[in-house]
This record gives sequence, C-alpha cells and structure tokens, in this order.
Amino acid sequence: MGSDPQYAKWPALPLAQHVFTITNPYATRPAQQAALQSLQDGINEHSMAPFYKYLAHPTDGILNSTGETTSSSSKPTSRKPSAAGMVASKSVGATLPWDEDVYNRLKAENDKELEAFQKEEDEAVEQAGETEIMAAKGKRADFFAKIGDKDKAIATYEDVFEKTGILGTKIDLVLAIVRMGLFYGDKALVKKHVARAKTLVDSGGDWDRRNRLKAYEGLHLLTVRSYNLAAPLLLDSLSTFTSYELCTYSNLVVYSVLAGSVSLKRVDFKSKVVDAPEIKAILGADGDDKLLALSGAISAGPGAKDAEMRDVKDTASPTAPTKATTAVNLTTLGTGSDQPEAEMAVDFSPLAQLVNSLYNGHYKLFFQALALVEEQFLTQDRYLHEHKGWFIREMRLRAYQQLLQSYRVVGLESMANDFGVTVDFLDRDLAKFIAGGRIPCTIDRVTGKGVIETNRPDDKNKQYQDVVKQGDQLITKLQKYGQAVRLRGSERA
Repeated sequence: MGSDPQYAKWPALPLAQHVFTITNPYATRPAQQAALQSLQDGINEHSMAPFYKYLAHPTDGILNSTGETTSSSSKPTSRKPSAAGMVASKSVGATLPWDEDVYNRLKAENDKELEAFQKEEDEAVEQAGETEIMAAKGKRADFFAKIGDKDKAIATYEDVFEKTGILGTKIDLVLAIVRMGLFYGDKALVKKHVARAKTLVDSGGDWDRRNRLKAYEGLHLLTVRSYNLAAPLLLDSLSTFTSYELCTYSNLVVYSVLAGSVSLKRVDFKSKVVDAPEIKAILGADGDDKLLALSGAISAGPGAKDAEMRDVKDTASPTAPTKATTAVNLTTLGTGSDQPEAEMAVDFSPLAQLVNSLYNGHYKLFFQALALVEEQFLTQDRYLHEHKGWFIREMRLRAYQQLLQSYRVVGLESMANDFGVTVDFLDRDLAKFIAGGRIPCTIDRVTGKGVIETNRPDDKNKQYQDVVKQGDQLITKLQKYGQAVRLRGSERA
C-alpha cells in the first residue's frame, strides 16, 4: 500500500465552475446569481486576492467585458489568453464588482499568512531536518493554489518536486499541477503534466495513484474531445474511484455515460454502460439490481468492494423507491469533505432515457432525450460545453447508422417518422453525413416520397481484393530482391 495522497485539496475546482456559470448564456438567471454568491463567498473565505484580481480587475479582469470600471480611463479591457478555458462567453450574466478595499484586505491577509510560512520555513532550516523544510515549502505551495495564484503555485510545486525523493509525493505534486491547469482551463499544461504523471506512475507508482491518474487522464481527454480514449479510462474508474478532489462520483458517472454512449461499440455499450451496476446506481435501476449496485455487491470492475467505494455508494438511501432517479448538481465539483450538504437536484431521467432508447432503438424518444441532455448537462458543465455541438452531431450519426445497418432500403418518410422529425430535416441531415463518407447510402427522391438505399461494403470481396493486392506487392518485392541477388553473384564471379 502506498502513502496517503498529499497536496490533494487545492485549488477548489467548484469556483471555476461558478465562473463558467456566470458567463454561460444557457444558464438561468437564478443559477448565475447563485454562482456569483458562491464565488464571492469562496473568494472571501479563502482570501483569494490574486484570483479576485484575475477575475474582476477593472482593466485586466476577465469578467470585466461589460465596461464596468472604477477608474476614469476609457481604455478597453484586455482578456488574458487563458480566459477562454474558464469562461463560457464574453458576455457576463452576473457581474463581479471590483472593490479596491476588498482587494487590499485580501492581499494583506495573504501577506500575513506568507510571513507565517516564511517564519516556519526559517525555523525548520535552523532547527529541523529536510523533512520539515519540505513540509513548510509544501504548505506554501498549497497556499498559493488555494488563493488562485497559478504561476507561483506551479513554481513552488516544482521546487518541492525537485527536492523530494519520494515517488508517491512526486506524483501527488504533478497531479496538483494538473488540477491548476484544469482550474484555469490550460489544456497544454494539463496534457504535459498528465504525460509526466504517467511516466512517474509507470516507474513504480502505487495502486491508488495509478487509479487516480485514470480519472485525471480521462477528464483531460474529455476536454480535448478524445471521447473514444476517455471512455475506457472513465468507465474503468467507476468501480475504484477515489479522486474526489477532481470531481464528484456522480459527475464521473455522467462523463462516463456520455463518453461511452458516443464512442463504444454496441456490445461494449451494453456491458459497460447500459448494464453497468455503478451507472444503474446513479441513473436508476429496477428491483434488486439497484440495491446490489448501491451496496457494491455487484460490479462491472474488480474493485467495487473497496471500502472507499462502499462509502460513496452508501450515501444513497437503500430504502428509496426502486424506480426513483438519483440527482446530482453538475455545477458542484469538489472534494468529499468540502461538498455542500444540500446540492441542487438535477433530474437524471433524460440521461437514462438517452442510454436506453439508443440501445433499444426507440429513436423518437432518443431525439427527445438528446435535446434534454444538451439542455441540462452539455450546456451547463464547463468540461462538456465546448464540444456540445460535436457530441449532438455524433449521437445523431450513431442513431442513423444503427437503424440503417438493419435495412437494405428504407423509406425516407418512414425513417423521419421513427425519429420524430420532418422529411426535409432528415434529408438535409443525412446528406451531410453521406457527403462526408460517414454513412454508406444514397437518397433517391426523384420518384415517390424518397427512399434511402444502403451501400453495404462486401467484406469477403474486400478481403479477397486486399489479399490479391498485398500478394502482388510481395511478388514484386521478391522479384526485385532476386534480381539484386543475381546481380551481386555475377559481380563476384
């Protein structure tokens, strides 16, 4: 067993979600106001002077696109390059006002704490050993992460990394830097340090850190639209999840379901998403399966009976009605100890309907569920929002492919009725995928109401042609080789 995780508390990722909600045009006004209040409370509670300046400064703040300023200067506000990774749009739904007195108070509190850390570090240098010195430096690094000072936090974490020789601590430090990148939406930084963490874990990391890294890497791949690579990692993390500093378990289920739905083959989709007990425990299952899933008695993975997972699943009441859906607040990301006691309920029925209707071929319900999933999940989460258009398009494509692979000829009107859309919409939508080579079929609307003819590739003929082609290439290479050998033999003679 490895040591307990270190440097796993800061930064507070829910604050980044609050910033996103404030600038999200799809968020309701009450949600934006609640996010603004939570953001202000977090800034005051943790004395986040650098983060407050980064957000609300009259000239440099990323939220000051509305022109609000306390100075008489008419200079247009500048936006930092990293702002794109944190805000949803340039329009701010709820304004975070700049108050110079508040900033000075927060900064004075930061300076006071830094002096205490410096004093502790000086005393450790004079009277204690290297372990105490590293502990004092680690506290300083965590403090910079807590107040949202990205550059100083990363620099201090790197300083501690260079001077520590414990592999587990090194991995924890790199994961802390990854969270700083996720907090500010710095994808290049996250990619670099996820690769760095993988190298460290492969060199001898313990099971817990190896498992935590799966969730980190899966979430990173989700943000860069690599859903096919993210799905196995996220789904594999469900039964052994311990990275509560990264996201809640319910959030992990949502990310896993969406990534699996859009990327897994039908057989894997059935076993890893539709029938996965961990997912049933959140989305809702019938009868004894749900109780067994909640208790950890059945699992899609070997680690579901771990004590950590039982603690998570036991938070759901086993006496609840069997067909009730579990709710989670997607705007709340945080650690297990710091999670709000009461989360705003989110109905999971659209996500459950999306999964079941896609697998069972109820395409009208699938399109309805897809619209609700976009409204309630994709547009409200900072990790999903950026690629929502791509996700919706790929899910429509998947449904079209699933229906068409069962038929040689399908009436356009009949298919439109199955999906609950107009013939013209289906015609235009299919035409885009056909032109891009995503669906092997043709649409004939010259006669009658239009038909769709699928052009299924003949796998056996294709294999035969490939063998003939590769055989011809091999014969050509052998002939060239034989000529070269004969030539060298004649030269020797």
